[in-house]
Amino acid sequence: MSGAIAQAPHESQRSLDERLRHTLRSVFGHTHLRIGQAQVIERVMAGLPTLAVMPTGAGKSLCYQLPAVVLPGRTVVVSPLIALMKDQCDKLQRQGIAAIQVHSALNAAELAQAELAIKDGSAHIVLTTPERLCDPAFIQRLRAHPVRLVAVDEAHCISQWGHDFRPAFLEIGPALQALGQPSVLALTATAGDDVARDIMKHLRIPRSGLIDTGAYRENLHFAVEQMVDEKERLRRVAQFAQQTPGCGIVYAATVKIAQ
Repeated sequence: MSGAIAQAPHESQRSLDERLRHTLRSVFGHTHLRIGQAQVIERVMAGLPTLAVMPTGAGKSLCYQLPAVVLPGRTVVVSPLIALMKDQCDKLQRQGIAAIQVHSALNAAELAQAELAIKDGSAHIVLTTPERLCDPAFIQRLRAHPVRLVAVDEAHCISQWGHDFRPAFLEIGPALQALGQPSVLALTATAGDDVARDIMKHLRIPRSGLIDTGAYRENLHFAVEQMVDEKERLRRVAQFAQQTPGCGIVYAATVKIAQ
């Protein structure tokens, strides 16, 4: 890793870099970081507010998971997607990381166990929904132990310019203040200029904190083919499906056309 990274007292830069590299290999099974990941992680380790705009599959989750393992204190991950949260939590636990999830899909026993882990400090990473951060009692539980980092996944949901706007995301800013202003990392694969500015405004991220690696993905291809009529369109769809290996999705304008 390159660049300046804030270090714990009495810990040299070289020692911290070694600890990051060792954790990257031993816990996450990677030998190197992808484009953009190193820049984001360096800012997170330095406690600098950051917005990371990176394409799907670029490894955004590692940008907070690696620092969360190395940094002292608790990391709170805010996500609007319960299924994704569950997958991440299960994977972190398999890797030996003390992670718990708090959301509406938990039963009473699971929720009680998660709340106990928050209260006694054993939960090093807490994955939750933005709606939970609207609950003063939940914020109070989190405050029992220092929160070092708040990672906001799918951060475009905070912007009213975005198609996935979710009002509860607007409560993240006040929640950060209630938690003692921990450093914040916002992550998204979907942010034009207006959405990026909205995210940075609500989460108080300076323009210098934007790391945008672009949306290009070499495994995606977009093209437009003009057809003379509906019959020709259906013939082309069938031909394309036969020529393309693996699974796929065909979108149709109406149920009738799909049938």
